Amino acid sequence: MDRQELTKVVLLACGSFNPITNMHLRMFELARDHLEDTGQYRVVRGIISPVGDGYKKKGLIEAYHRVEMARLATETSDWIRADAWESLQPEWLETAKVVRHHYEEVAADEHNSDEVDAMKYAKKRRIEENSHEGSSRHAWRALPQLMLLCGADVLESFRIPNLWKQEDIIEIVGRHGMVCITRSGNDPHKFIHQSDTLWKYHKNIHTVHEWVTNEISATHVRRALRRGQSVRYLLPDPVLRYIQEHNLYSAESEQKNADVVLAPLQRYTGASSS
Repeated sequence: MDRQELTKVVLLACGSFNPITNMHLRMFELARDHLEDTGQYRVVRGIISPVGDGYKKKGLIEAYHRVEMARLATETSDWIRADAWESLQPEWLETAKVVRHHYEEVAADEHNSDEVDAMKYAKKRRIEENSHEGSSRHAWRALPQLMLLCGADVLESFRIPNLWKQEDIIEIVGRHGMVCITRSGNDPHKFIHQSDTLWKYHKNIHTVHEWVTNEISATHVRRALRRGQSVRYLLPDPVLRYIQEHNLYSAESEQKNADVVLAPLQRYTGASSS
């Protein structure tokens, strides 16, 4: 297949990124390799979207710190970037709404690129107006596909009562698609098989097995930081320097939101803080 005919893909990762780790970044590389190895896709962009403070997760530090760490982590990447839009919203937003926003942004970017191409094409056509070949080769490009990039834990969280709305799962998986990074001990295929909704759209779920075992988690990183232990090489160096400069993770910060009900549970059950 000609490279121009491949479906362009934008990968979107949503989450706490509290803090962002090397594994978060590694997921993008794994997903890009997998999709491009199919011979059907060309991954053109990766977006990291840290959740806003309104999510109310235990130990979640301020969004502006998490966005800045994500920005520092992606400084050396030529295709992954951090995006602050979700984090700036006054209330927690469902992931489906975040996906919708970024898809609209991607569509707008593509429309603007098409307008530029159309002007270039019109000029070329004036020059080659007697050439039938020149006038028939132009075609509007298809919109890039936006896929949600996540770990197997997110896929499995779909079955937790009142954490996700069914229509949001259908919108994310059915309309856009997902790339799920899994490791030893995870069996996303079993969960997809057990879920009628996911099975209906299983062709839109790309599962990628991480064979180089990497158990880095933000929870483990925060624990080590609280205990004064080294986390070097688990995080990008600029992120580690930022954490040290701002003294971000402590026993006190880990208790933030400890008595607060998670935002989706508040919204879908009417539960409130204790």
